[in-house]
Amino acid sequence: MADQLIRATAADGGIRVVGAITTRLTEETRQRHNLSYVATAAIGRTMVAGLLMASSMKRQGSRVNVRVKGDGPLGGILVDAGLDGTVRGFVENPSVELPPNSKGKLDVGGAVGKGFLYVVRDVGYGYPYSSTVELVSGEIGDDIAHYLVSSEQTPSAFVVGVFVEPSGVTAAGGILVQVLPKAARDEALVATLESRIAALSGFTPLMQSGKSLGDIFHDLLGDMGLTIFPETQILRFHCGCSFERVLGALTILGEAELQDMIVKDHGAEVTCDFCGTVYQASEHDLTKLIDNLQNDASESVNS
Repeated sequence: MADQLIRATAADGGIRVVGAITTRLTEETRQRHNLSYVATAAIGRTMVAGLLMASSMKRQGSRVNVRVKGDGPLGGILVDAGLDGTVRGFVENPSVELPPNSKGKLDVGGAVGKGFLYVVRDVGYGYPYSSTVELVSGEIGDDIAHYLVSSEQTPSAFVVGVFVEPSGVTAAGGILVQVLPKAARDEALVATLESRIAALSGFTPLMQSGKSLGDIFHDLLGDMGLTIFPETQILRFHCGCSFERVLGALTILGEAELQDMIVKDHGAEVTCDFCGTVYQASEHDLTKLIDNLQNDASESVNS
């Protein structure tokens, strides 16, 4: 099944639900960064969370950056997800592995540890909206739900999961359920919804049992006036890095540093953190950058 995202509402628009399957893009990320089991689960959960959050944005080009910074051995996680369904990300220490937790599952919380969750929403104009909350578990889903309640005042439930086998990622994705103000006043409805979400065995077991996103939506909200929107959005791993952007980044180093690279290394090698692509800048490339810097300096003096 292709990686995809669907949206729905229930309770006369008082409940918003979004679901995503991200198996292929999570496996691509695992391969690109040579991730351990626990690192794959951690970044896989963060990527689907970023995509689910970005899905509520309105303006074309809008993106969400999610950064998880804990004191555990995994270090930091950084994910960039867009309303257009593209996502990329990386883990600071990709080879970290831990024994299973007390429930026999990958110990993402132990790998992340205690720390903070940083979320930046960029709608493409003005200053991006940013917020920081303390991690409540390091398990990602709980932390994102806590962020939405504390920073955006929207009661939310995240059910996210990644299943990794020796052959790779065989199931990944999640759902986001949000109770909007018009439904939040119905205590019985909220209690029923909370009970059903708590009873879920997890997201990947549902996928492995053959349930589609629509099936999961119906199990949760089928008797609450569920309306599933017909549009299915395709999701994919995508990084916008390029050789031109690499040269732009090298220019920031300045003339002296570039000259030092030419003398010592006869060029420069730059690896994109997000996708792992390696770019080679030759002596000729660096010399052109120095020439451009000198020309810009000369023009500035003469103007």
